[in-house]
Amino acid sequence: MPKTIGSKTYRWFALMLLGAVGICSAQKEPQYTQYMYNIGSFNAGYVGSVETPEISGLYRAQWVDIPGAPTTMRLGVNVPFANERSGLGLNVVLDQLGPSKQTYANLSYSYQVNLSGNTKLSFGMVAGGSFLNLDYSEGSFVDPSDPAILGENYSNFYPTLGAGLFMYDEDWYLGLSVPNFLTEGLYNEEVATIVEDNYQFHFIGGYVFEISDRTKFKPAFLINYLQGSPVTVNLSANFQFIDALTIGGSYRFDNAVSGLAGFQVSNTLFVGYSYDYNTNGLGEYTGGSHEAILKFYIGREGPTRGPRTKKDKKLKGKPKQIDSPRFF
Repeated sequence: MPKTIGSKTYRWFALMLLGAVGICSAQKEPQYTQYMYNIGSFNAGYVGSVETPEISGLYRAQWVDIPGAPTTMRLGVNVPFANERSGLGLNVVLDQLGPSKQTYANLSYSYQVNLSGNTKLSFGMVAGGSFLNLDYSEGSFVDPSDPAILGENYSNFYPTLGAGLFMYDEDWYLGLSVPNFLTEGLYNEEVATIVEDNYQFHFIGGYVFEISDRTKFKPAFLINYLQGSPVTVNLSANFQFIDALTIGGSYRFDNAVSGLAGFQVSNTLFVGYSYDYNTNGLGEYTGGSHEAILKFYIGREGPTRGPRTKKDKKLKGKPKQIDSPRFF
């Protein structure tokens, strides 16, 4: 059981959360444990790689039992074009951290080319903005007279422009993205005391190993780098059984260990859940973090199946753009 948070501890956490706002970018992508199902959220090159239109919804409650801890809700839409080269994506995220509330909204476009065989490289651009609102009346602070937390509530809109590369084949993928290049000259002096915006980089990859006809092993990684902050490394390993049930684990270096589970309910619906246990100092104060995801696949037909083997390709001809059920 997590320890009870007393008034002094509460004030310490409230200050810590405000400090987190102070070092976070105004377009810093919220943290996901099930990042392999949310690539379109931070890499615009991904949106045209999907086989059929997808709609996903995610909810994350981080560091439960700590007042003011982060909560995130995301709506994502990926739509491939009939030409099998282009696609559009919509991403809307509601992120709350202590006195800070932020809403991200952007549109992505991607165009892909064949490199060799079934290997494709997709180029993507994303444009949109984030709405930042700070309400200093929420929370308690060790030093209420600190100039950094005095003043009126603040709200503003910040434009964003980013790009991403996504390369993939039947059984592997790699991606590199920068969510926002507009990090200079956006903030006046008042906001600069609250938000420091720097370039953020995401590097993601994964592979699907076919252990048997209906059992797959799926390791993946996500590396996040924000200028001026430590590198965040996420490693995960999942097993998929009968092309429907996925069970695995994840480790975020010096931060948390996680359990993941997912189920392909039907051709058109996937349900996923993850639980994080903090391995840092927060572990004794929080009940962990919960994350749930729903993915709807529009227009998908036929029985669910895993990635095709080389034998399948010879017998059945050219494979689909991406096989189902999708893991990336």
